[in-house]
Amino acid sequence: MEQIRDAQVMRLIERIGEHYRTNISNRFIRPALLQMSLDKMTWTQIETLTEKFEQFRYQGLQLDELYRQVAAAAKFVSSARREVAPSLRQRLSGERTSGPDKVLKDMVVNAFSTNLTLLAELLNELYERLKELDVVYTKDKRPLFQQSSEFSAIQDMLNG
Repeated sequence: MEQIRDAQVMRLIERIGEHYRTNISNRFIRPALLQMSLDKMTWTQIETLTEKFEQFRYQGLQLDELYRQVAAAAKFVSSARREVAPSLRQRLSGERTSGPDKVLKDMVVNAFSTNLTLLAELLNELYERLKELDVVYTKDKRPLFQQSSEFSAIQDMLNG
């Protein structure tokens, strides 16, 4: 399997991780996210994509592994849209915050759906770039993204 060292892919992964940590899985929203019905493997894949990027930066990333991570993140986006976004304010209403924290909490709650959409757009951009590289690497063979139903459902989950 081909190691991905593409600069555009690396930049996108960095942006995705930074956006996810800052705007999606921050200290205010994380408690609601942890109540989502995602399996441990999905959470592990998301964590690898968004937080452990530095480990793979120099050695490169496996294309099939990147597809799995993007698929897990797409599943997360789809679930968050369904399970978290509609009731986020109510879920977090029991937590007492005051002063600057209350303002920050209100800001992240109000921007959550927009930030989720931005995450989906970044993931979709990464997925499209991976597909381009996949076609180049596989030459005359069938690309990896066409071989797995898990990978072909990514865009549907991201586009919601």
